[in-house]
Amino acid sequence: MREEVVVSSVNDNTGNSVTTVYDVPEALDSVEASIASKEGQIQNPKDLETTDPSLPPLDGSRGWLVVLGAFFIQLLCFGTASAWGVMQAAFEKIFQDVPDAQLQLSFAGTLLEVFVNMMGPVAQIIRARYGVKVLLVSGSLLAIIGLEMAGFTTQIWHLYLCQGVVFGSGASLMYCCVMNTAPRWFDKKRGLAMGLASSGSGLGGLILPFILDAVNKSLGIGWTYRILGFIILICCVFACVLVKERVKQPRQSKTLSDLFDFSVLKDINYVLWLLGSVISLSGFFVPYFFLPSYADHIGLSSSQGSALVAVMSTGNFLGRIIVGFTADKIGRLNADIIWTIVCGLSSFLIWMFAYSYAVLMGFCVLFGLCCGSYFTLLSPITMDIVGQDRFPTALSLLLMANIFSVFGPSIASGIQTKVETPFLVYKYFTGSSYVLGGLILVVLKFKLSRNILTKM
Repeated sequence: MREEVVVSSVNDNTGNSVTTVYDVPEALDSVEASIASKEGQIQNPKDLETTDPSLPPLDGSRGWLVVLGAFFIQLLCFGTASAWGVMQAAFEKIFQDVPDAQLQLSFAGTLLEVFVNMMGPVAQIIRARYGVKVLLVSGSLLAIIGLEMAGFTTQIWHLYLCQGVVFGSGASLMYCCVMNTAPRWFDKKRGLAMGLASSGSGLGGLILPFILDAVNKSLGIGWTYRILGFIILICCVFACVLVKERVKQPRQSKTLSDLFDFSVLKDINYVLWLLGSVISLSGFFVPYFFLPSYADHIGLSSSQGSALVAVMSTGNFLGRIIVGFTADKIGRLNADIIWTIVCGLSSFLIWMFAYSYAVLMGFCVLFGLCCGSYFTLLSPITMDIVGQDRFPTALSLLLMANIFSVFGPSIASGIQTKVETPFLVYKYFTGSSYVLGGLILVVLKFKLSRNILTKM
């Protein structure tokens, strides 16, 4: 017996009802074809950006120019922050008659780190309304003006305003822009691309302190800031020329509540990623802050202490490239987990027993190579977890959460004052932060896939 299905529909042009009789197999084929057609009209934005022949190719040469622009932004943002120790030492001599000058000046560096991470929502609004170029130019102007104004500092609070708020805000606008833009140019080589971009931070932290120290000794602190501002100007010009969107977004006059997709906070995978990252990053700044003092404590010279920091910064520069390359081979989250846990173990197993120059140098090499994995992979992993639509919101929230990590050294110092053994807390705090953060990322890994060998 023949089975039939009667399908009635309304003709769009005439408004008349049309009845069609299908055999059951024909009806199923028709329904499947209709569903496939509908699905084909609603493409994943990532698939559309990948297959559209009118767009520049993913992993193509134009994307590497964007990476070069991002490299310059990272160099100026975090290189200047890393060089603050040199400037603080110079200002301590100028304000030597001010009570608690060292403590007050250290807050200028903390304020800079805070503002570099907190302007994500503002950057998102400017980008949506005016585009990438306006965002980059705005950030460049603020950064340059902030440094030039800092050169005229006569009171400590001037540094809070000029270097902390103005420069920090400008650097944050540019940093948020490139961290949002650069990953969209890559697919298979996204880890390597972001590794090369973030290596600018390591290079800036390596060379800028030596440049600023030499200029400060010969020309004074005012001209040091003016020359630094000129260096920043060159980096900003290159960045503004090189960085562009792969897919031009329509301008949208929307409020922050319209642009922010807070549903990411309901995504347990994203929450685990944010929590593990913030905890591990709390240990990042501790060795950079206290290693020179520890070297002096165990009887090393000041030149040896400077060499330790230089080696650690060199390792940070090279390590970001290495982890980016490795991440494309074994998976981005996998690479970050390995680097994070190794970083914590280096504190427990090497720094804990480092009472000689050679052993301490070994710690600096290993810690330097591994400590920058988060900065390299934060954009690619965030995009992998939440997708491209929610990526801007997720990135902004992640960077703002990093503010808590800036206070890691202060927390460790507060605990150390209650412990008799010098520097013991710093070693435990660094190791515990990285290992605990790494273990949370392991939980995220197994939540995403039970197979330990899965590339992700």
